[in-house]
Amino acid sequence: MEERIVSSRCRPDDDQQFEFGLRPQSLAEFIGQKKIKEKLNIYITAAQERQEPLDHVLLYGPPGLGKTTLAHIISREMGVNIRITAGPAIERPGDLAAILTNLGHGDVLFIDEIHRLSRTVEEILYPAMEDYALDIIIGKGPGARSLRLDLPPFTLIGATVRAGALTSPLRDRFGIVDRLEFYTEEELITIITRSARLLNVAVEPEGARAVAGASRGTPRVANRLLKRVRDYAQVKADNVVSEEAAREALQMLQLDTLGLDEIDRRLLRTMIEKYEGGPVGLDTLAASISEEPETLEDVYEPYLMKLGLLKRTPRGRVVTGEAYRLLKLKGEQGPQPRLW
Repeated sequence: MEERIVSSRCRPDDDQQFEFGLRPQSLAEFIGQKKIKEKLNIYITAAQERQEPLDHVLLYGPPGLGKTTLAHIISREMGVNIRITAGPAIERPGDLAAILTNLGHGDVLFIDEIHRLSRTVEEILYPAMEDYALDIIIGKGPGARSLRLDLPPFTLIGATVRAGALTSPLRDRFGIVDRLEFYTEEELITIITRSARLLNVAVEPEGARAVAGASRGTPRVANRLLKRVRDYAQVKADNVVSEEAAREALQMLQLDTLGLDEIDRRLLRTMIEKYEGGPVGLDTLAASISEEPETLEDVYEPYLMKLGLLKRTPRGRVVTGEAYRLLKLKGEQGPQPRLW
C-alpha cells in the first residue's frame, strides 16, 4: 500500500537531512513531553555530578513523537558520542559485540525498534547492560570455552512502538522507562512556527494552526505537511502560508480538519458497513483493508482511539458513535470535520 502523507513512520521520500536539521539540539529547545523532559533533566544532572553514565533508558510510544531526537539530545547533554542502530540490523551476536566493544566510556548506544532484536542477540545484551561485560563462546563442542570481555560503562537507549513486545528480562534492565504522548495543538503550532523560521518560510498564526490541526498530534507529520504547504504557498499564495493557503493545500492532499485521510475513513466505513460496527478481530480487519495487523495496531489505531472514533474490547475493535457521525451514516447527526 502507498505510504500516506500523514504516516507517522519515516517514508521512503522523506528527506532525512531536512528532518535532522529541524530537530532541537537540547532539552531546553525540545517542545512538548514536559514531564519526560523534567525527569530527564534531573537524571542527567545527577549522573553528571556523580561522573557516571546515565542509566539505561527505554522510550516507547507511537512513531514520530521524538524518541530518536531525545536520544540525540541525551548524548549531547551528557557530552558523549552516540552510536545508532536498529533491532533488525543486529542479526548475529557478533554484530552486537562489534558495536559494544567500540563504545567509549559513557557513550550512548541507541537501538531503534529494540523489540525486534533476536533472542540470541538479546541474551548477549543482558550481561552487557548489567555488568558491562560481554560473554563470548569460543570454539564448538566439548572444547568450547567462555571468554568474558570487560566493556566501558555505557548507556543503552531503546526505542519501540510496542513496549509489550519486549521480554520481561530485557524490559526490567532499563532503569528509566517513559512513554511519549501525542502533542497538543498548541505544542504543534509552536513546532511548526519554529520549523518555518528555520526554513525561512513566512507562516501566519492561523496558517500554522490549520497545519497543526491536521498533523495527528505528531511532529514528524507536522513538518512533512509544512513542506507540502510551503510548496503550495510558493506557487499559489505569494510564498506566505496563510490560513487560506494552508486549507487549500490540505484539501489538495485530501486531508480533513482532523488530519484523517481516505484510508482512515475507509477503515471506519469497512467496520460499519461490513461488520456492523464491530466487534471485529484485528487480523480480519487488517485483511479487509489489505494492511499488516502490526501496522494497523501501531500506526492507524492510536490516533483513531485518541479521537474517540475507535475502541478496543476483549472481543475486538468497535467503532463509536462519533465515527458514525463523522461518516454521516445511519442518520446520526453531529458536528462534522470537513475537507476544508
